[in-house]
Amino acid sequence: MGLKRDLRRAADTICEADRVTIVSHIDADGISTESILAQALSREGIPVSSVFVRQLEPMAMRHIPKDDSLKLFTDLGAGQQNLLEEHGLSADEVLILDHHVSQPCGTAYPQVNCLDYGVTRMSAAGVAYLVAKTIDPTSTDLAKLAVVGNVGDMMARENCGLVGPAREIVQDGVEYGNIIVRERDLNCYGISTRPVHVCLGYCDDPYIDGISNSTNAALQFLERLGVELKNPQGGWLVWEELTFDDKRTIISALAQQLIAHGREIDRLLGETYIFPDEPERTPLRNASEYATLLNACGRWAKPKVGGSICRGERGDAYREAEYMLAHHRSVIRDLLQYILDTGVTELSHLQYIHTGDRFPDTIVGIGAGMALSKLDWRKPIMVLAAMVDEPEVTKVSMRTNQWALARGVDLQEALVEASAGVGGAGGGHRIAAGAFIPRNTEEEFVDSVNRILKRQSAPAGQDDS
Repeated sequence: MGLKRDLRRAADTICEADRVTIVSHIDADGISTESILAQALSREGIPVSSVFVRQLEPMAMRHIPKDDSLKLFTDLGAGQQNLLEEHGLSADEVLILDHHVSQPCGTAYPQVNCLDYGVTRMSAAGVAYLVAKTIDPTSTDLAKLAVVGNVGDMMARENCGLVGPAREIVQDGVEYGNIIVRERDLNCYGISTRPVHVCLGYCDDPYIDGISNSTNAALQFLERLGVELKNPQGGWLVWEELTFDDKRTIISALAQQLIAHGREIDRLLGETYIFPDEPERTPLRNASEYATLLNACGRWAKPKVGGSICRGERGDAYREAEYMLAHHRSVIRDLLQYILDTGVTELSHLQYIHTGDRFPDTIVGIGAGMALSKLDWRKPIMVLAAMVDEPEVTKVSMRTNQWALARGVDLQEALVEASAGVGGAGGGHRIAAGAFIPRNTEEEFVDSVNRILKRQSAPAGQDDS
C-alpha cells in the first residue's frame, strides 16, 4: 500500500500544479521517463517544459528555471537532495521520481522511489509510468516507453527479462497491443537488425567459446548447421525472420557448445520485447535496440531528438537519430579498440584505463562494458576520462557482470564510498556505476576502489570457473 500511496500523492501534486518543469537524465531511461511524463501531463492540459542534464551537479543547476513551476526531477535527484537544498528549492516546489539510492537531507523533499519498497529491478521510466497511470488509468499506451527505459537501464539483465512491477508494466503493453513478449527467445542484442552471424559474433552474455568475438567463426558455425541464413533476394536474414525450426536448431547447437566448454546455459535464453507497431528491421522494433537509439541521442547532446522519437516522430527527428546511432556505434568501436590496444592496468580486484580526452566522457561507460568480456572478465573494469568542459574533474565509469555480483561486488556502493573520500560524488547500480572526482585525486581514488572491492568480494576458495 505504501507505494500506491506515494504514487497517488505524486499524481495529485502534479495535477494541482499550474505548470511543470521536468528535469531528467540524458540516457535511455531518462529520455523515456521524460516522454512518458510530458505526454501524460499534456493530456491533462498541464503546461510542461523539459530540461535534460548529463548529471545533477552545481554547474547543471543553472539550467533549472527560477520560476513558480513544479520541478519534477526524474531519473536523478534522490542522490543529490543536498544540492537541491543548496540551490534554494523548497519541498513545496520539488517532486522526485527516481530509482537510485537516496541521500539524507535536511529538507524532506517528496519523492517516489521504488527502492524504498524493495523494488530493485525497475528504472525511473517504470516509476514514471506508474505515476502516469495513476493520473489516468487509460495511459497504458505509454507502457511501451517504460519497457524501453527499464531494458535500457539493464533492469532485465540479471534475470534475462523484467520481473516484479516492471514485468506487470509489460503486461499493460501486451493488453494495449503495442508489445509482444517472446518468453524464451535468444538472449542476444540485435535480433531485429543484425544478420544472425553478426548478432552471435557480438554476443558475450553468455560468452560462447568459438563464436563470441568473431563474426566469421559465428558464420561458419551456422553454415555447418545447414540453416537458412539468406532471403530469396540474397540478403542476410535477421533472427526475427528465421523459421521456428531453424531457431530451434541454432539454440540447441549453442547450448551444446556452451556445455562442451563447461559453461552454464541459463543465460542463453531470455525474454524479449517486440513492438509490432514499429517497422521491421529497424532499431525501433525491440526494446533493447530502441534504448540504444535513445542513448545515442543523449550521449551526443541531442536528448530532445530522442524525446521526439518517443512521442512518435518518424520524419526528420528519426533520420537525425539514425545518423547519431551510426556515429555512436562507430565511436564506440574506436573506443573499444583503443582500450584493447592500449591495455589496462591490473590491480588485485580491479582493472582500469584512463582515456584522457580522446573520447567523450558520456560514452566511456559503454566502452567499458564492451571491453570487459574481452579482458579479464572476473575483475570489474574502470574507465577514467577527462571532461573537456570541466578540466578539474574526471569522469569515472565502471562495469562488472553477474559472476562478480554473485561474489558480493557492488559498484554503486564502492563508487559512492570512494568518491566521497576524495570530495567527489558517485552513484548508479551494483552492475554499472559512475562517479565524478577531482582530477588530482585519481590515484588515491583508484586505490580506494580496489580496497573496497577486495572487502566486498566473497572469501577465496569459491568456484572461479
